[in-house]
Amino acid sequence: MLQRKLKVLLIDFLKQENAVSHHTWEFQTSNPVFRRGQVFHLRLVLNQPLQSYHELKLEFSTGPNPSIAKHTLVVLDPRTPSDHHNWQATLQNESGKEVTVAVTSTPNAILGKYQLHVKTGKHILKSEENILYLLCNPWCKEDTVFMPDEDERKEYILNDTGCHYVGAARSIKYKPWNFGQVMICPPCSSEEWTLTPPLCVWQMSFEKGQGVLVGNWTGNYQDGTAPYKWTGSAPILQQYYSTKQAVRFGQCWVFAGILTTVLRALGIPARSVTAFDSAHDTEKNLTVDTYVNENGEKITNMSRDSVWNFHVWTDAWMKRPDLPKGYDGWQAVDATPQERSQGVFCCGPSPLTAIRKGDIFIVYDTRFVFSEVNGDRLIWLVKMVNGQEELHVISMETTSIGKNISTKAVGQDRRRDITYEYKYPEGSPEERQVMDHAFLLLSSEREHRRPVKENFLHMSVQSDDALLGNPVNFTVILKRKTAALQNVNISGSFELQLYTGKKVAKLCDLNKTSQIQGQVSEVTLTLDSKTYINSLAILDDEPVIRGFIIAEIVESKEILASEVFTSFQYPEFSVELPNTGRVGQLLVCNCIFRNTLAIPLTDVKFSLESLGISSLQTSEHGTAVSLGETIRSQQSNRIPIKTMTQEFNIKIKFKQRLTLRKIVLINK
Repeated sequence: MLQRKLKVLLIDFLKQENAVSHHTWEFQTSNPVFRRGQVFHLRLVLNQPLQSYHELKLEFSTGPNPSIAKHTLVVLDPRTPSDHHNWQATLQNESGKEVTVAVTSTPNAILGKYQLHVKTGKHILKSEENILYLLCNPWCKEDTVFMPDEDERKEYILNDTGCHYVGAARSIKYKPWNFGQVMICPPCSSEEWTLTPPLCVWQMSFEKGQGVLVGNWTGNYQDGTAPYKWTGSAPILQQYYSTKQAVRFGQCWVFAGILTTVLRALGIPARSVTAFDSAHDTEKNLTVDTYVNENGEKITNMSRDSVWNFHVWTDAWMKRPDLPKGYDGWQAVDATPQERSQGVFCCGPSPLTAIRKGDIFIVYDTRFVFSEVNGDRLIWLVKMVNGQEELHVISMETTSIGKNISTKAVGQDRRRDITYEYKYPEGSPEERQVMDHAFLLLSSEREHRRPVKENFLHMSVQSDDALLGNPVNFTVILKRKTAALQNVNISGSFELQLYTGKKVAKLCDLNKTSQIQGQVSEVTLTLDSKTYINSLAILDDEPVIRGFIIAEIVESKEILASEVFTSFQYPEFSVELPNTGRVGQLLVCNCIFRNTLAIPLTDVKFSLESLGISSLQTSEHGTAVSLGETIRSQQSNRIPIKTMTQEFNIKIKFKQRLTLRKIVLINK
């Protein structure tokens, strides 16, 4: 009697059962998504019961040319107690013509898109449907991205909504962001992709025209989308995958949002991080140098370094087997194309431990990130003496760079300050020791010394945020060793800047001479609203007012300088939204806005977006909103039947003000 050949008729990936145990149930893909180093189960439907003489092998392959030597091809026999590249497969159950196989991948398996073939003798079951995706596993202790805390895993892997922090150090604003990593799985939708995790991820290319996103800080976005209009990563990544063209346009928080999304989608814990007063040290000398003339105007051709009001990047959690012991944990990874590193626009991963200790030659780009958060800031006065330029350090600030480093708190919609993870407290002995250590590693002499002052002790400038249409007051606070009566000349140069420090428009110069008495004195400069209103009208970004103030004691000729940044305030608005919504029924959202500014507003738009309910919807208010006027906008959406019961974020956007509300959806 002839023996029938064994054939596999169907592979059942038991998607729902595996998805729960692998924490991948929310990924919106028909293909199974597994995490490496963890068992998953397959159900094989055969044409006959499995016998001892039958051959049964599972072949997992990834990449364009699968190879056993390169670990891109794994062959497993579930009836033989052996492993292949530390992968394992065992028969769990046999029931007639069905068998269940337990497969465990190695904790350091290559990430990617795998094809499964089942070989039974000369017959091989090949099907395009038998595709699976393998991700990193922060639940697996042997994985290089293992994160021990469950609450942190929920935040940094599973949470698909969050925020960036923007604005200025003393005026921090909350900007909601839909990371949406479950909407873009597989993270790379090309025909074939493999990654040797996790260090390769930092090499994501953002080369202009070649990467995911094109950066634009010009204020002109006519041939693309203005960066501030993006509210999440998924639309950008979906557009990139469908067109294979770089998406226009992004700025730092958009780059960081995309990278955080991709890292979470790959299974690498990631968080969005904002550093306020973040430096860009182009000379790589650990100082940020600003050159000004005697009127306090920045000399742009000399001032190549810059300070951004805020800069957003990503921290990724991983072990660092490529480095000496002690550098595991959070790694700074910056996707914003500022400078080339090893020939491409990328930055990191730089260990936060190395940044904090001043170990500036630890790879990758630690010196650059260290300067971003802990450089010394020097202000040089350029004076013409007998036809020659003379440079004088008039201010050395050791505490002005890298303030209020912020990220979203775990499990809460509030800001968490993580400055201490990047550096010791400003002004502490440890912080100065770290700077000395970094300069020693730099092997170069400091070209500056703190200026010696006989009379002046300290100068600072304070101002409140500017309410559109109102004048802006700048209070100059002077501290002296003496209380004697003296004359002081105050010169202020004011301009409109983007958050990156790029000048948009010169506003005005203000000069004032005052008599001061007492060891602490205050002098006020007032900027009239007429100086900035017209410039704001032509700008599509959210700018800040930069003021550079020079104070000179007439009698002693001593000079001090300080810089101040002022953001603009926007009116608040309220949202009327039920606490719960029922699947299959309408969800109505009312937005109420009252113009509390001193000027009328035009071109007012309301936008609403919600993961799982609706894409971005915009409604326009056609007429001008006069002073004190209140307007309303109502939008409604029917909640899809397929929507799962969970929390969703509802975003309402007015200009660049956003708010976030959560509702609970209830199934019928």
